[in-house]
Amino acid sequence: MKILTGNDLGTGDVIWWAGDGWSRQVGDSVDVGERGDELARAEEAALRVVGAYVIDATVTDEGIRPAHIKDRIRALGPTVRPDLTLKPHDADAGNWVI
Repeated sequence: MKILTGNDLGTGDVIWWAGDGWSRQVGDSVDVGERGDELARAEEAALRVVGAYVIDATVTDEGIRPAHIKDRIRALGPTVRPDLTLKPHDADAGNWVI
């Protein structure tokens, strides 16, 4: 599975392509398949996202999970301030980085 991520141009928030727009929740991501790079360029040109790139992900019983630890951390929020992390749909998300 390939998903698209980047940062919101206005807020800097990590965002994920949800098929019809962007979401702050990785669980809302959809598989972009082979069209991810094309979609990233179009969304950047429309000034909706900055730094968009395609990543590998897997689908677990709990939902979508980025394959690489860097993107798992991006999906959850700051590791130095657990009180500021996002509360994803996956209740076990805190264990993703282990």
